[in-house]
Amino acid sequence: MEHHFEPVSYYSTFGPHEPALRIEPGDRVVTSTADAGGADRSGETVAPRGNPLTGPFYVEGAEPGDTLVVRLERIYPNRTHGFTSRRIASHLVEPDYVRELPPPPATPEDWRVTWQVDLDAGSATLDDDSLTAPLTVDLRPMLGCIGVAPPRGQAISTATSGPYGGNMDYRGFVAGVTAYFPVFEAGALLFVGDGHAVQGEGEIVGTGIEISMDVEFTVELQKDRQISWPRGENETHIFTAGNARPLDQALQHATTEMLRWLAADYGLDSAAASHLMGQLVEYDVGNVFDPAYTMVCKLAKAVLPARAAP
Repeated sequence: MEHHFEPVSYYSTFGPHEPALRIEPGDRVVTSTADAGGADRSGETVAPRGNPLTGPFYVEGAEPGDTLVVRLERIYPNRTHGFTSRRIASHLVEPDYVRELPPPPATPEDWRVTWQVDLDAGSATLDDDSLTAPLTVDLRPMLGCIGVAPPRGQAISTATSGPYGGNMDYRGFVAGVTAYFPVFEAGALLFVGDGHAVQGEGEIVGTGIEISMDVEFTVELQKDRQISWPRGENETHIFTAGNARPLDQALQHATTEMLRWLAADYGLDSAAASHLMGQLVEYDVGNVFDPAYTMVCKLAKAVLPARAAP
């Protein structure tokens, strides 16, 4: 079944909130998200700033110990302007260089710079005179926030991330990707939000090009299949996401989850997986701005043995 869902309220936490919509495995949802500042497709403020979430979507039959499968069918901006921050985060440069950065903004509005988004051309142009020539970039729409309700009844801010997903700001959560999340609460309670028209790795200025999005996804359920951290796959790679601080702990989570995946689905013991990963693993940086950082561990499908049936 296809559901057309127009949000009328938003959440600032991933948690066990009242379902916005109940859906079945196999259903497709067509919906939208507000931008990180709480503005919708018309530019009207509809929620408090800070990555307001659309959802949660209650998936019938989902129980703790299952895996929720989310196929991202379409993610695309639905208006012609977005915004970014003016300043690289001070913790991402050497301490002596902080004084060289632009001064901290006095208000949230002071740190914003506008981008004009051409939806037909698939590009965005910076509306700022700090560069000597116009800066135009190709759109690569993604979801900064995606995940399910955390374990133990927690409600956790959209500012961060964990085993449930969250504000991972990983450039790989784009249309065409299949994402996997561990289920901790009945119904899984899936949330989406924080759309970026474009974003560099790490979200080092604290934003991508923040914009409202049209989002379409399909859900499936893998019963009695337990994973520990978010996973994903596209046409060429499988990947795992670890969320923590410091960065090496996030890398540990992502690497360990990949080892688990290789053992469970591809029949590789730790020695075989070590040989494969030791020479062919790839790592991407997700978020290095928020309280928890994100590291992503990737392997090309071309180097993997045949996958066992789930």
